[in-house]
Amino acid sequence: MEITLVQCILIGLWCGICLAGMLLGIYTNRCLVMAAGVGLILGDLPTGLAMGAVGELAFMGFGVSQGGSVPPNPMGPGIIGTIMAITMKDTGVDVGSALALSFPFAVAFQFVITTVYTVCSGIGEAAKHALAQKKFSRFRMYCNVTIVVFFVVGFIIGLAGALSAEGLQTVVSLIPDWLNKGLSVAGAMLPAIGFAMILNVMVKKELIPFILLGYMAISYLKLPIIGVAVLGTAVALLVFFYAGKGGKNMAEEVEVEFEDGI
Repeated sequence: MEITLVQCILIGLWCGICLAGMLLGIYTNRCLVMAAGVGLILGDLPTGLAMGAVGELAFMGFGVSQGGSVPPNPMGPGIIGTIMAITMKDTGVDVGSALALSFPFAVAFQFVITTVYTVCSGIGEAAKHALAQKKFSRFRMYCNVTIVVFFVVGFIIGLAGALSAEGLQTVVSLIPDWLNKGLSVAGAMLPAIGFAMILNVMVKKELIPFILLGYMAISYLKLPIIGVAVLGTAVALLVFFYAGKGGKNMAEEVEVEFEDGI
């Protein structure tokens, strides 16, 4: 599949909007949002959504900073990985392979983002200085310049990724079939590893029964995702209502004991 110049420009604009929206706190820098937009631009929304879904599962763990480390950037699978998955279907690249191939880009993009943050680190002090001097127009400019810079950087990354799609196809075509199958298997494992990493941080012993219940529902009962979601909602509501009653009774007992003490 060839990408037209108009599609390249649209992908660049979409990437810039997603990256700048991160600073506004609207979560446009998520894999699912970026991949869905790229899929819509390239005319293959199902593949874009599939790429965004596996990227979200992988970055559920990989996208969480551990200590002082900086995680890879979701633009790797969200933009480059989606372009690969859509334009390289004929060469045997599936969503799993595209996810594995996009991780070097995710690491490289994070270096770029860190550099942008470093360059823009002095803007806050400049804005304070302008405000102290009552130069409000300059203050507004300083407040918005970081958003503009991130939009430009995102546009360049998206445009360069779309324009290099043909070169990426040439490189991927040189990968032997056995290695391509290995990348597909590795990419399929990344979401599970990411989910395991986030469970390692968040899981408590009280939640283990629910994890086992979800595993049984998927692996043995073969329930679809909607079925598991409904089952999880029902269990959550039961726990909420019964825990609420238990908490109320406990509060009443504590109150009675307090009155007896008086």
